[in-house]
Amino acid sequence: MRRIERSLVLAQLALAPALFAWPTTQTAIDLQPESKVWVEGTSSVRGYKCSAVALNATLQSAAGNAVQAILAGEKAVSGADLTIEAAKLECGNGTMNGHMRKAIKAEANPAILFKLTSYELTKSADTLRIEMTGDLTLAGAQKTITLQARAKDGGNGTLLVDGTHELKMTEYGINPPKLMLGTLKVHDKVKVGFSLVLKD
Repeated sequence: MRRIERSLVLAQLALAPALFAWPTTQTAIDLQPESKVWVEGTSSVRGYKCSAVALNATLQSAAGNAVQAILAGEKAVSGADLTIEAAKLECGNGTMNGHMRKAIKAEANPAILFKLTSYELTKSADTLRIEMTGDLTLAGAQKTITLQARAKDGGNGTLLVDGTHELKMTEYGINPPKLMLGTLKVHDKVKVGFSLVLKD
């Protein structure tokens, strides 16, 4: 009888980790103020650049020192999203600001959002490349995109992640702005650039 009781106790102890798994502690990786996101495009007259004045990112990691873990080639990020206030895109020109914000339907869709769904790291001797797949929500439309980025040590315990991605405004239901009675026409294709500085 004692052998049976002892076996039951041992079985319960063996199953305990699976039944009562300890929750994984998640730590935040902070987006630093010097981080930048911008959009560059061309028109029938000249090029333009609009910068995201207000952006926020939420990144989670199960690693105690996520920046060093990523630099070592480890997949230390468990979740990430980036939010840009559409009404605060700054194109350096009041008229262009108004036309761009109207085109991306900033009043009805105040946030431009990228939510990470998966990523891959490729580390070589002197470079760390990141392929990020996620959902981009722009002007109320959502598309799955894949971004190519580079990462490196930014100094002072920071991680610098930068890259560019081309997209067409019409893919998101956006009509490229027209200015000066239609004589200035913004072209459909734009390049989104980002330079993100992250720190544990």
